[in-house]
Parts: sequence; C-alpha cells; structure tokens
Amino acid sequence: MSEYIKIGLKVTWLLVLTYWCISGIGAKKAAYQETFVQRFTQYWLPLIIAILLLGPGDWYGHSWLRENFIEHTNLVGCVGLSISIIGAIIACLSRFKLGKNWSLSVQRKESHQLIQNGIYKIIRHPIYTGLLLLFIGNAIIVGDYRAIIAVLIVFISLWIKLKKEEKLLTETFGTKYTEYKKHTKALVPYIL
Repeated sequence: MSEYIKIGLKVTWLLVLTYWCISGIGAKKAAYQETFVQRFTQYWLPLIIAILLLGPGDWYGHSWLRENFIEHTNLVGCVGLSISIIGAIIACLSRFKLGKNWSLSVQRKESHQLIQNGIYKIIRHPIYTGLLLLFIGNAIIVGDYRAIIAVLIVFISLWIKLKKEEKLLTETFGTKYTEYKKHTKALVPYIL
C-alpha cells in the first residue's frame, strides 16, 4: 500500500483533532456533566484502546490480531482513505452545526438548544456517524483483525454515550425531542 495513503490518513486525523480542539474553545458552559471517572472509563479509555489497536503492526508481532482480513493494496487503501475523509467531513460539519451546544461528554448546556436542521434533520448523532466512518476507513487501511476489534470498541462506546445523551435530551426537551426521534435515525439515515 502506498505511503501516500497512510500520510493522507494521518493528515485527515490531524485535521479533525485540530478542528476539535480549536472549535471547542467557545462552547457553552455545562449545567450538568458526568464525573471525570465516568467520562474516562466509558469514552476515553475505549478510544485509547481502539487507537492503540490501530497503531503500528509491529506491536502485535505474529499474533492472530495481525492477520489480514483484507488485502493491503492501493485500491483498498484508497477506499479506506475515502471513507475516512467522508467521515471526517461529516464529523466536522456536524460539530460546526452544533456550534456552542457541542460537548465532549454527556452534558446539559446553559440555554441548551435542540439542533434539528442541516444533517441533524436526518441523523440525530451525525458526529458519531462521522467518527465511526473515520475509524472504519482507518480499519480498512490497517486491514488486520485488530482493526475490526477497534471499530467494535468505538461503536460500543459511542452507542453507550448516545443512549445517555438521548435520555438527557429527552429530559431536557421532553416531547420536542420525542417527536424529533420519531422522524430521524440515530446513526444511519433510514436504518439505525
């Protein structure tokens, strides 16, 4: 697989992380937030494990984690990079649309607003959709079974967070959020 594909993936991740750090500066203050221990164990630790699983293959020696589930060709790499770029665009545009209502953890913001336009008109949690696509594209580029485990860990972590957010948003917005849920899917338009 071409080094340009791997460089493209690194640049994609770097752009997303840079945007995340810069855009979080003006977020509204939290009226409610989970404890640090909850945030770390439920969201950060799984992401750290997933990122380590996607790290250099040398870390895993000749174990089954290093076995390929897909060929390491340029075509496969281009498909993976394309999926990652699409995921990065979805995550960043969704983050932009949330504006000051965005948070890293499950939070109720001061003067919290329910965003229902743009991509939020068809998906309730498009940032998670984008992040999952970013990880899936990364997993395709890695091409080893360890990458599938990484995507599953990220999915489970985001699903747990999504369920907690849905509960908090229902408490915050009541029937307005319940109606919104009836017309949208959580992660994949018309499916999930």
